[in-house]
Amino acid sequence: MTSLDKPTQGTDQSPPDTAGDARAVTEAALFEAFGGVRGMVETVVPGLLFVAIFTVNKNLHMSALAALAVSLVLVVIRLARRDTVKHAFSGVFGVAFGVVFAMFTGNAKDFYLPGMLYTLGLALAYIITTLAGVPLIGLILGPVFKENLSWRTRNPGRKKAYAKASWAWGLILLAKCAILFPLYWWSDTAKLGWVLIALKIPPFLLAVWLTWVFLAKAPAPIDVFAEMEAEEKAEQERKAALAAESGEQAGGRHRRGA
Repeated sequence: MTSLDKPTQGTDQSPPDTAGDARAVTEAALFEAFGGVRGMVETVVPGLLFVAIFTVNKNLHMSALAALAVSLVLVVIRLARRDTVKHAFSGVFGVAFGVVFAMFTGNAKDFYLPGMLYTLGLALAYIITTLAGVPLIGLILGPVFKENLSWRTRNPGRKKAYAKASWAWGLILLAKCAILFPLYWWSDTAKLGWVLIALKIPPFLLAVWLTWVFLAKAPAPIDVFAEMEAEEKAEQERKAALAAESGEQAGGRHRRGA
């Protein structure tokens, strides 16, 4: 046995777990994009507080203001901890629209209507963009994976995974709307609110899980940022080489002239 054949002591000879790395990267990206556990809590708590208070005292103003107040508190907490506030701010805007709409109409059920319309619009956006060849989930996650839109033309396997995930999101959200809108018309505020709270997290988790399944099996993303950095470095090296070559030529002419 030659020295090249002998294993090196203390060195792990097992191949790298590229599949495991891809799954870990996908999990981290989904966690960042959709806010994780804390983001889910921030989307549930205001609506839960609204329906809980309204169920007890049927006071629209108190329920709406309490929901808005807790949303603002969540934003302040994130600001104090210097965390990302995009999910908390989206919750504040959603609650604020609901509060304004319910106060304007005087119907407590209208607190939920802007969010329901947003869910319906988002479901249609997932489906329409997928039919157009630009699945929305790819537009959302592309920058997170540092691939931007490279999956559209350079990574067909990944585009297919994004299309499947977008179909999943669209159909799941449409199914959710098919339950909520009839309740909006025929049920009372408390029942609609509790059903909406019950449907807040499970459909979301199902859609995220399906997205993870599709992307974990897809080809790795193309890191366009790394490519741009490599191109810039290569260009700098080329310019440096040209400058050095020009300097050598100038030095040679100077020596010949001397």
